Amino acid sequence: MEQRDRDELTDLIGRLGLWLDGKRFDDPRAVFTEDAEVTTPGGTSKGAGALAAQARRNHTVPTQHFVTNPLIEVDGDRAGIGANLLVVFAHEDGPRVVGERYDLQAARTPDGWRIAGVRSNVIWDLRAA
Repeated sequence: MEQRDRDELTDLIGRLGLWLDGKRFDDPRAVFTEDAEVTTPGGTSKGAGALAAQARRNHTVPTQHFVTNPLIEVDGDRAGIGANLLVVFAHEDGPRVVGERYDLQAARTPDGWRIAGVRSNVIWDLRAA
């Protein structure tokens, strides 16, 4: 794997977090492929428009996504990325903090690397008492 691919894929992961936290749901193609498929605790959706709608429904309060320890494997124009995710949902009655494991698939497009698939596995979930 070239270092440039690794740098661009690491940047893509960061842009995913900023896309979610900044509620930039009107521009899913800045992060996702047109036919991306997402499966999270908030549901499953396929297609850039549908996954943006899912993200909008599930991110109604301020959030902060911390994506760490990416393990990247590139195979030509495709890549697999495993990473840890810590997300904080800032509800008025107290925070909800969720620890997850991301399994991301990425594809090289004419516009650069984009996420083609997301699967998240919840490891733990702490809700305000």
